[in-house]
Amino acid sequence: MHLQRLNRSLTALKTHVGTGLVASLMLALASDAGWPQGQPSLGAQSPAQQPVPQGPAPQQIEPRAAEPENPGLINEIGKLLEKSKSILPSLKSPSETVDDLNTRAKDAGESLSNIARPSIMVTGRAACLVSVNGAPDCKAGADKLCQSKGYKEGKSLDTDAAEKCSPKVFIPGRKREPGDCKTENYVTRALCQ
Repeated sequence: MHLQRLNRSLTALKTHVGTGLVASLMLALASDAGWPQGQPSLGAQSPAQQPVPQGPAPQQIEPRAAEPENPGLINEIGKLLEKSKSILPSLKSPSETVDDLNTRAKDAGESLSNIARPSIMVTGRAACLVSVNGAPDCKAGADKLCQSKGYKEGKSLDTDAAEKCSPKVFIPGRKREPGDCKTENYVTRALCQ
């Protein structure tokens, strides 16, 4: 619908610009031509209009090297049209416009298909691995939780931490030493795909 309106508008614009250019050209040619002034003769000469004897042949007029610019309306319209070519973007043909729209629609469709994958939230408990720097890596735990429910991969939504200690900590009177307990992280909720 919009493409048809655009096509009609472009056709109308081309028609108007073409008509304007033809009219401008005709006016420019008419102003350069020497139109006779006065009343046209109908073949009969009045006594006052008797032929004048011809004198010496007129001298050849040499063409002017450079005419000064004519500041008239036609000249100004010509300048405006020349400027508009450099200012306005070039118009695409209808087939180029349709191809461009099809490409954009295809790209948008692909983007939506990547977003619209169904996701399911699952609950459970899967341990997060400890990464090289000592921080918990819960992506692997989320994947493990989702795979246990039949999905391919997951993203951690909720985690839990628990301290796991050796039995030595529970001996009465013994002081707690570094390394007796460690914190373990778990994924308890994940978004699976």
